[in-house]
Amino acid sequence: MNGIESFRLEFWDYLAFAAFFGVLSVIGYWAGRKDRTSAKEYFLAGKKLPWYVVGGSFIASNISTEHFIGMIGAACVYGICVAMAEWMNVLVFSLLIWFFIPFLLASRVFTTPEFLEKRFSPALRQMFAVVTIVSNIVAFLAAVLYGGALALENLFGWNLWSAIIILGGVAGFWAIYGGLSSVAWTDLFTVVVMVGGGTAVTVLGLYMLAGDGGSLIDGFGNMIERNQANEGLWAEAVTSNVKNLAGTDSYDRLSVFQPASHPTTPWTSLLIGTFSIGIWYSVLNQFMIQRGLGARNSYHARMGIVFAGFMKVFLPAIIVIPGLIMFALHPEILLQPWAKVRPAADQGYVHLVQALVPVGLRGLFLAALFGAIQSTVNSVLNSTATIFTLDIYKRWLRPESTDQHLVRVGIVSSTIVLLIAIVLGGFISKLGGSLFVYIQSLYAFFAPPFAAVFLLGILWKRTSGTGATVAVVLGFLFGIAMKLYVQLVGSHPLWIEPYANQAAINWCFCMATCTMVSLLSAPPRPEQITDQLTFNWHKLNIFEDLGTHWYTSVVTWWALFVLAIIALLLVFSGLSFPIGAAWLLSLLT
Repeated sequence: MNGIESFRLEFWDYLAFAAFFGVLSVIGYWAGRKDRTSAKEYFLAGKKLPWYVVGGSFIASNISTEHFIGMIGAACVYGICVAMAEWMNVLVFSLLIWFFIPFLLASRVFTTPEFLEKRFSPALRQMFAVVTIVSNIVAFLAAVLYGGALALENLFGWNLWSAIIILGGVAGFWAIYGGLSSVAWTDLFTVVVMVGGGTAVTVLGLYMLAGDGGSLIDGFGNMIERNQANEGLWAEAVTSNVKNLAGTDSYDRLSVFQPASHPTTPWTSLLIGTFSIGIWYSVLNQFMIQRGLGARNSYHARMGIVFAGFMKVFLPAIIVIPGLIMFALHPEILLQPWAKVRPAADQGYVHLVQALVPVGLRGLFLAALFGAIQSTVNSVLNSTATIFTLDIYKRWLRPESTDQHLVRVGIVSSTIVLLIAIVLGGFISKLGGSLFVYIQSLYAFFAPPFAAVFLLGILWKRTSGTGATVAVVLGFLFGIAMKLYVQLVGSHPLWIEPYANQAAINWCFCMATCTMVSLLSAPPRPEQITDQLTFNWHKLNIFEDLGTHWYTSVVTWWALFVLAIIALLLVFSGLSFPIGAAWLLSLLT
């Protein structure tokens, strides 16, 4: 793993990357050339995005260096369970398709903070707007820029600060220029390149494991066998770290269901995690739900999420399997002191790429890596500017602003946010540890209070603005208290250490707090509990706009998506793995 020189790019590599950037620029210019005339056009793409753009942009916005660097590194350390971050989206995606999308489209809002004001109070709207801007900068933009710069530093020998500045400036350009329309259409192109580049690395890695003359299936079989860690350095790597991996006496790298003390994927958090983090990330998070709000209609918004769901089924093939390949090739990564294991795993993927990718394909990989950065930076920049412009600037500073003025404010605020993120990105390396864990820990802190009050507020008409506000404030204080408790009290239970469990506990605390305070405070006003702001189970028609034929039906493709996830969970459940692995191998052959 050590001593590998930086990548050497040849003519064909530069040509591949130049072609990617050229096509990206043409698409960005074409899509955004007319979308600077009004706030609706700039921030919601004129509500004209088709389903394949909604879904492609949804996934491209989600994939970042957290995946290509952090998640692959985490899979090298912890195994297949990291895939649950993708596969458990089946629950929140189903809620999006059947409940949240028709509901949010009916409310006719531009931003989620705007919805929170209508349902609860102006104070909660401003709290959420400020927290969203902070989390977008710290948990998304800065981390994504740092992860991309880290890869470029290791691959090509770039200076870290220079890489962050260049990535930030180039990646953020189209979000600043053309708004959501440019972002969404460039995302669709980018996700194709990312999948192509990521798949190439996975396929080459499996062929390397297969050895001379071996097939792709041989490589897959060798990867599975070594990740079972029954002998040799692989068994030693797992046995020596079993307490660090899960705090138990044994560890199964090929099971998606892990003990309650697991640092990243405890089984206790899987269901509640959907509600405590998933709803915040995919529904309340402006840079994700903005694609649904910009869809042509409810059908295109729903089919876009179904398309994104199928991408979630496939994504572990390019962001988890490479981590399993890394462990199969270099189990010594886990034989270092534990403090060095996760940073080494983060850097391990770029070394894997150096060893695998031949001249000519390196430009494609660089384009895929840049695409992952570009799509997330574009999306987060656009959504941050949307929230600042509409929920802070227009709301408090200039309510009478014209559409053209708001577009200019969006452009300026995007630029300022990008500059702040570039500065912060350079300091993330000082924190140490895993990039994946850093980002997921921030999600687990920011998400639970708002996810709890949003869900309770739309399901229960008695939820009051006072109850929601108190729950959010106490929820953040409770989250800080849990972290201090873990750090300062030596005799605490192990299951409270994982950030996912802390998120689940905090979500339950906020739900209970919001319920009690709502019952003790004045009920909401009639205009706060209309059918556009709370579910009316008698009037909400979730069966509209589902498609005209069975083969274009949302129901058909959603059912196939759900069945695919169930099959994968059964294969990698641990209990039935030998049978499931044999079945999967038979499918591949």
